[in-house]
Order: sequence, then C-alpha cells, then structure tokens
Amino acid sequence: MKVAVFGAGAIGGFLGVKLAAAGADVTFVARGPHLAAMQANGVRLVSGGETLTVHPRCVADAGEAGVHDYVLVTLKAHSLPGAAPQIARLMGPDSALVTGINGVPYWYFYGLDGPYRDRRVASVDPGGTLWTVLPPRQAIGCVVYPAAEVTAPGVIEHSYGDRFTLGEPDGSRSARVEALARLIVAAGLKAPVRTRIRDEIWVKLWGNLAFNPLSALTGATLDRLTGQDDLRALCRCMMLEAQATAETLGVRFPIDVDKRIAGAAEVGAHKTSMLQDLERGRPMEIDALLGAVVELGELVGEPMTLCRAVLALVRERARQAGCY
Repeated sequence: MKVAVFGAGAIGGFLGVKLAAAGADVTFVARGPHLAAMQANGVRLVSGGETLTVHPRCVADAGEAGVHDYVLVTLKAHSLPGAAPQIARLMGPDSALVTGINGVPYWYFYGLDGPYRDRRVASVDPGGTLWTVLPPRQAIGCVVYPAAEVTAPGVIEHSYGDRFTLGEPDGSRSARVEALARLIVAAGLKAPVRTRIRDEIWVKLWGNLAFNPLSALTGATLDRLTGQDDLRALCRCMMLEAQATAETLGVRFPIDVDKRIAGAAEVGAHKTSMLQDLERGRPMEIDALLGAVVELGELVGEPMTLCRAVLALVRERARQAGCY
C-alpha cells in the first residue's frame, strides 16, 4: 500500500513518520529547506520525550513520485486550490484523497441527500476548480486532532493528540476507509471510522469558527476567550448561530455548546492557529473556518448576523496585515 504525504508539514509529517516507522511505503512531497533536510538526514519526530527518525522517499515534484493508493493532504484550506494540479499527479482513478484540512471541505455536499446535493461551496472552492481537479468521489474525510509543529527543517515536534477520525462522504464503511484505518492504527494512532463524518467536522469547526477569528481580532488566547464572561458570551452566540445552520443541513451535535466551550477552556493559554498566522504574517484560514459557514447560513436562510459581522472584521484585520 503506497501512501503519499503532500506538503509534509507538521501534521502530515507527524502522521507520515508514524506510518513509515510502522512499515508503510510512504513518500513525502515537500519543498525548500524542509525537503533538503529530510532528504539529507531523514525526518525526525520528537514526541513524548522520545525521538524517532525515518528515511522515507522525499521529493519536490509530485509527478516524480507517481501514483499512490492514498494521498494525505493536511495543507491549510486556502493552499489547496493552488496545489490541486500537483496533488492530482499523485492520483490514479482508484486513489483516495484523504483531506485532513480544517473547516468546511470542498466536497461537503457531495452525495449528501437533500436539496443541496453536489453543490459547490464557493468560499473554499472558487469556480469549482477543486471539484473538477480532485473529484469528490475520491475524497475521504479526516478530522485531525493532534497538535504538532515544524521546529526546524526536517524536525517535527508533536505536542498532544493521536486521533485521526475518518469517514466517507456518502457515509459508507468502504473497504478503502477501513483499510486506511487499520494502517493508521498499526502505526500506534487512533483512527475511528464514522458514518456521519460531517457531524465530527462540525464539532471541531464549531469552536474554530468563533475562537480563531476572535483571537485574531483581540490577541486573546483560548483561556481568556473562554474565561472572560463577555468574550465567552460572544463565542457562544456565534456558535449558536452556526449550530442553527448546521442542524438545518442535517447535522447532529453529540454535545451541547457549553461542553464544547469547556473543552476548549481545558487547552489553556493557547494561541489559535489563526492568531499564530497573523503574528507571522501568513495567510489565515478565514474562509474555510468562518466564510464558508456564513455561506452555508445564507444558503439555508439563517441570518448569521454576528458571524457575518465578525467575518467582515477579521477579513479587514487580515487585509491590513497582508494576510488575506
């Protein structure tokens, strides 16, 4: 079974190292100093006080890598359209694209029963390019829970988490998703297969759509966003707006909003990914985490008043910082 990791950054690198160490045939597609270091010295993973180094095939050009059974993509959502042609070079007609990407996925409505079946989500797939270049029938949903960081070229530090929840967009327990789950479990990680992967996507997105943009606007860490009464109330209102939209689309939330906020509070004084990107002058995941949610709200007739206001503010904050 051949697995390609496209991008091979923090999360992709973490998963790729674990798979390679377990004996999987893994190829990393990367670039720049990170690629050069991996080619020269292997890929080093620091996790739980231990260091693991593997020496997978590492290439700059997807065409050189060839076709793989599974292509794991853990890019930021805004990077996917530009990378799609290269990713497509890794895929044959029977390959599976595993999208471990935060936010609303481009394939969200693929095969979904109801009036919006096979609708494109413009916020994350402008012009429908992804739908065409990376056919959604080949996609497997993946909700990523670990936290990791590339601390130096070729070096990945894993902080916490070991779960990669998987699910077919059509809700089936297909042979390909079950085989992928077994592969990840053999690498010492958790890989539950869900028949309602959109529910799991929304539980993670539920917090991100509020905590991330508000942290970028205020500079507040998660402990303050969830601990300050006024900020917590603001997060909660945004999340309830989003919940109404999601439930209209058929999503079932397994927990209530206060439990979701409490879970975020347990993380402590953590800077969200959007705040980190802002501070480092990098593009921010605004459209995947909030823009797409507002788009879905408009689709089902939910006003999304507060979410829409925060979206306008965080877009302007990003524009002024050169991050949008």
